[in-house]
Amino acid sequence: MTIDEANRTGLHPSLPGRRRAARVSALVVGAVWAVVGCSSPSQAASTATSVAPVPTVAASNGGSSEGSGSGALRPLDRAALDKVVVKVATELRQPGMVVLIKTPQGEYVNAHGVTERNGTTPVALDTRVRIGSNTKTWTGTAVLQMVQEGKIALTDPVSKYLPGVPGGDTITIAQLGDMRSGLYNYTETLELNRALDDEPQKVWTNEELLSLAFAHPAYFPPGQGWHYSNTNTVLLGEIAEQIDGKPLGQIFQDRFFTPLGMTGSSYPAAADTAIPAPSSRGYLYGTNVETMEDPSIPADQLAQVEAGTLAPRDVTNDNPSWTGAAGQGISTATDLATWVEAMVDGKLLDAATQQARMDGVLPTGGSGTSYGFTLAKMGPLYGHTGELPGFNSFMGYDPVNKVTIVAWGNSAPFADGSPPAVTLVQDLVPLIYDAAPPADVPEGGLPD
Repeated sequence: MTIDEANRTGLHPSLPGRRRAARVSALVVGAVWAVVGCSSPSQAASTATSVAPVPTVAASNGGSSEGSGSGALRPLDRAALDKVVVKVATELRQPGMVVLIKTPQGEYVNAHGVTERNGTTPVALDTRVRIGSNTKTWTGTAVLQMVQEGKIALTDPVSKYLPGVPGGDTITIAQLGDMRSGLYNYTETLELNRALDDEPQKVWTNEELLSLAFAHPAYFPPGQGWHYSNTNTVLLGEIAEQIDGKPLGQIFQDRFFTPLGMTGSSYPAAADTAIPAPSSRGYLYGTNVETMEDPSIPADQLAQVEAGTLAPRDVTNDNPSWTGAAGQGISTATDLATWVEAMVDGKLLDAATQQARMDGVLPTGGSGTSYGFTLAKMGPLYGHTGELPGFNSFMGYDPVNKVTIVAWGNSAPFADGSPPAVTLVQDLVPLIYDAAPPADVPEGGLPD
């Protein structure tokens, strides 16, 4: 079985910036090598989570031992790592940040700050946050399990399961997961971004989200390009629910959360805006509409932020249903580490399906990012990034050097459009790998 190639642009390839419309986290992969995530439509499209460039340490899709060994890694200098965390958290005004790094040489944990502005509750590894586009990896992996169970084929046309999708007779399941369908990203529409600003408690249906996307022409014919689009993953979620005959949240619980012991993870119902305790609040500067083209808030507001006279808004309980299968998940640093290691190490798929997935992670073109069936490759790390108003997260696992990196921040994106978790990972990578990061790696990430 094969998995179509993947390209780039969607929810978070550069994150899509803050211009990531709808600040849904994007993929940050080129910059941590470049990362992936999901943010709000405008920020999601623009706030796609991104990851800093990471030194390429001869990692291979097949997980060979080439370039492996502690010689490729630096000893964990906890004082130096602490200094970076404090620097990024301070510069990007994060109430709290959590980072978890695991290497063969040891483990580093830094739970810096608190769960809310002016609060006293410290953040921790088990603090729950919204993870944006990292949710895509749950959706994609569930579909791949159904593929190996013989319930669906990657070569099936979308129209076999969902009527009414433009070009559905020629768009394959593989092209949805690879971001190569060409379908318009609904989080890049003015309609969605305006609604997120004006009606933050609106409960969105998949039909409403898809109608926004289908009202716009495709970016390119199926298979003829790459564009990060949340539309693709929402469709995969619809198909997964149809095949398994149960809600997506139950699919994730049965297939992943329970077997892997991910007790801090959940996929809430559309009308549920709460994050189960223990949890963090999430904060946002500016609006979705005003950051659709430029990830930074207007200059006058930015000056107020720098002067300390403009505070971010608490968007913790804004309804996240507009992200759906592309970004509605909730998790913890501990669970994200468990998840990314299991996913990349092949503990969730049979050997043939896993190899096909890893081999299908291909360059998206010009961004330094590689992507394939909801999985991004950022330097030697495989994983994703995620962002939606209030939260930015990164998860990555290097199967060659056995390195795991997970990070999140609770005020995202920052006023200038910077994704805090991705920025932190970018700055930490040179302290983890024994090679200098490539000078020409983009600093953005994948749009959410």
